Amino acid sequence: MMINQTQKLRRTLMNKKYLPSALILYLNYFIHGVGCSILGQAVIKEALAASWGVQVMAITAISAALGLGRLIALPFAGPLSDKLGRRISTAIGSGSYAIYLIGLVLAFNAGTHGGYQIAYICAIIGGIANSFLDTGIYPAVSEIIYKAPGVATMGIKFFIAIAQMLLPFVLGMTVATTAAGLTSYNTLFFGCGIIYIVLLVLVMLFPLPDTDAKAEGKKEGLIASLKHTHFSVESIAMIIIGFTCTGTFQLWLNCAQNFAKENVGWADPSVMQSYYSAGTMIALIVTALLTRKIKDVRFILVYPVICLATMGVVLVGQTKPLMIAGAFIIGWAGAGGLLQIVTSVCNMLFPKIKGTVTALVMIASSLCNYTILTAASKMQPSQVMVMNIVLTAIGVVLGLFVNLRYTKMVELSKED
Repeated sequence: MMINQTQKLRRTLMNKKYLPSALILYLNYFIHGVGCSILGQAVIKEALAASWGVQVMAITAISAALGLGRLIALPFAGPLSDKLGRRISTAIGSGSYAIYLIGLVLAFNAGTHGGYQIAYICAIIGGIANSFLDTGIYPAVSEIIYKAPGVATMGIKFFIAIAQMLLPFVLGMTVATTAAGLTSYNTLFFGCGIIYIVLLVLVMLFPLPDTDAKAEGKKEGLIASLKHTHFSVESIAMIIIGFTCTGTFQLWLNCAQNFAKENVGWADPSVMQSYYSAGTMIALIVTALLTRKIKDVRFILVYPVICLATMGVVLVGQTKPLMIAGAFIIGWAGAGGLLQIVTSVCNMLFPKIKGTVTALVMIASSLCNYTILTAASKMQPSQVMVMNIVLTAIGVVLGLFVNLRYTKMVELSKED
């Protein structure tokens, strides 16, 4: 008994030693919050479009390339994280993100001489970086804050949301200094890239509680598990919901500001980003509390319905107050943990294939990021809003189907 208490005390002290490491890991996602949303800002889109000689909406295709990179890396980023450790996986992610952000500086300076193509390649590298950060940092912070892994992973969303909420104010200062001829948007890209290089060095220096993958036994790969997995209609519906719910917030995040400029006549709608992020931050807390009393599966229907109604009102009303309210509500109901709830429900309803279904949900999410944003880059903002409404409506229908089948699915999962 005495030995066990001593070991527990050592474990506690060891994890306290890792807390500075946890802060370093969270800071990776703070800068990621800038990197993943910077290309969705109207002022940045306009500056890049002018530099590269393309239409403003064509910049959305660069954002789509982030999804392509994530899709490319998903099959091997996880296994490499288990094999090489969280430190190496995170370092690869930080280094790749630095290449993406500093590469945007080179792309901006290249102008019409291949700038757009350079940015597209760099965005793919940024997507690969995202996958490595996910597979390195999510398990690492869960191992550091082992008593509350849910809070640990929620912290990641918080740091992303805080960065996205502050981004419009940073852009405001950058716009002012750029107009005065003192600096340019390149300073923001370059600065974030340098911070990632610093974080890479810190990740290599500070201790991390790498888990011993070998102790867990040999895990079956995704491709191998697919060969003998039976998919029900419900499991397929859940995978498609991973696609639709991602489309809801990605299309809004990357295209709503363009809608506000062209259809509402709002000269500088960048403040919408702050309301969107505020909605996300509040949702993370409130939804976590609500899930204690309300079944997770209910949110898969209720939140898309809220998003659908909101976008319908925004499309018809087209006023500044509606755009602000819409940003907050979509940030809440669309980006406030809905994708994580989908994976949680998958784990509960499909215990025998939860790893496979969860992986496929995330692949569907990345596939949506690439395909939907690529399509949006060739459309007008109002058309993108309509496409988002249709996509979200499909999610509502699927969410209703899963909820109607929920009781039967729970019974079947218990029989298995």
